Amino acid sequence: MRLFFAIWPPRETAAALAAWAGQAQREVGGNVARAETIHLTLAFLGEVPGARAAAAFRAARGMRGVPHALPIEEARLWPHNHIVWVGPRETPAALGALAASLRAELESGGFAIERRPFAAHVTLIRKARATGALPPLPSV
Repeated sequence: MRLFFAIWPPRETAAALAAWAGQAQREVGGNVARAETIHLTLAFLGEVPGARAAAAFRAARGMRGVPHALPIEEARLWPHNHIVWVGPRETPAALGALAASLRAELESGGFAIERRPFAAHVTLIRKARATGALPPLPSV
């Protein structure tokens, strides 16, 4: 099974981001994420045997975090992988700490974690084909 841990936004936030992505798609093409799939990935494990999934869930129970807001302040196209994402200009300290806590717990549980630094972003369009101007972001 393909396993990842993520934060899911409130339904109205996801709907607003999906609507924005529909507008942006007119400029950059690609495939828009459905509102019900919009999330911010904290840790990606990739393919994990079903028998190991329970161990990942147990490890994740040890993570610690505090409530915080996630400002959606910018939208960008990453040309190297053709995705359009939205997110904060800087990762909020509380979010960075939450991701670090989760990654540490998963590593101590024997899971291989990506080595690249955590980048707080929400992918909204995949396979974007052009670098047109993106519309103004909604206030969410």
